[in-house]
Amino acid sequence: MNGYEQDMNTGGPQGQAKEDPKQAAHAASGWNRPHRSPALAAWLSLMPGLGQVYVGYIQQGFINLAIFAGCIAVLSSHNLNALKPPVGIGMAFFILYNIIDANRRALHYNRVSAGLGAENLPEDFKMPTSRGSLFGGVVLIAIGILFLLDLNFDIPLDWLENWWPLILVLIGARLVWQSRRKRNPN
Repeated sequence: MNGYEQDMNTGGPQGQAKEDPKQAAHAASGWNRPHRSPALAAWLSLMPGLGQVYVGYIQQGFINLAIFAGCIAVLSSHNLNALKPPVGIGMAFFILYNIIDANRRALHYNRVSAGLGAENLPEDFKMPTSRGSLFGGVVLIAIGILFLLDLNFDIPLDWLENWWPLILVLIGARLVWQSRRKRNPN
């Protein structure tokens, strides 16, 4: 037993055992889930999706694998040369996100399987709302139309090679606009 477990299981100056009702109920159920190594989950996520599958989030793992395969398809395409720089940069961030996500999911899995329950969030922590984003919807529609024009009507996307940083400028402008709108609601 390590020091953390001793601190959790002993209470008071006399070192009397202190029982957590959640842990007692979990131990009484007799169901013992296997431990998942967060380090192994992170290491497996060097191949995106594999760490999530290891932890048990199979659907999320396959979604991550599909996104990774789509990025590779764009990078290996000869017709989409203009998209290679942003997709390559995005792919690097996606792999980093995937490693962190697999590690976090393994830690959460172990916490729940130990009967400790989910993590407690601070009271002032704001959860994202489920409302849609007009800006995100317009961006996705524009990207879809560009792909349709290129694939079905042979309209080249060569001009994107010089203009793709404009997407970063638009996203930055939107963030500045939202920040100013939150400070001055009038």
